[in-house]
Amino acid sequence: MCLLFETIKIAGSKIFNLPLHNERMNRSRYALFGVKDLIKIEDYIEVPPESENKIIRCRVIYGISVQSVEYSQYIARNIKTLKLIEGGNIDYNYKLLDRSNLNALLDNKIADDILIIKNGYITDCSFANIVFFDGKRWITPSTPLLRGTMREMLLRKGVISESVITVNDLQRYSHFKLINAMLGFEAPILPIGNIIR
Repeated sequence: MCLLFETIKIAGSKIFNLPLHNERMNRSRYALFGVKDLIKIEDYIEVPPESENKIIRCRVIYGISVQSVEYSQYIARNIKTLKLIEGGNIDYNYKLLDRSNLNALLDNKIADDILIIKNGYITDCSFANIVFFDGKRWITPSTPLLRGTMREMLLRKGVISESVITVNDLQRYSHFKLINAMLGFEAPILPIGNIIR
């Protein structure tokens, strides 16, 4: 049986974005295992006392049911540059514990991380969704490998919008930022020139 995981931010004694994590987890359980019963992540996790003053990364590993819950202090990656990498037939529609296909692409990086191209379209970097600034709006590719929970929340709130973005479209943008469950919209803004072709 394949295993999946959810990464959840806990900070200031608060659990972030639980509804969307529950939604994705139960959607994945149904799609991959055919189970219809709904489970709630909040029934399996506790807010660690140290989250009062630190950012905690909670990782919930699951299949048909929750297998384990892990807690660790979150340390942000210092990502400044991305290298465009062709992803070929890579498929990562579900947040699988087995990331060997993504890790194989990382072997070719000559930057801090990679920005994966699939069939000419921009998707994601190895651990986060990406958003681009066109001078007025923040736009995320409509072709992500994984529809992240932070990406989904920002789309639903109208903070970002989505559009088809090809490699040639990158010249229309001035900046980008990486977002995921741990990196909210307050993530660092980086110049588009930091994406290496």
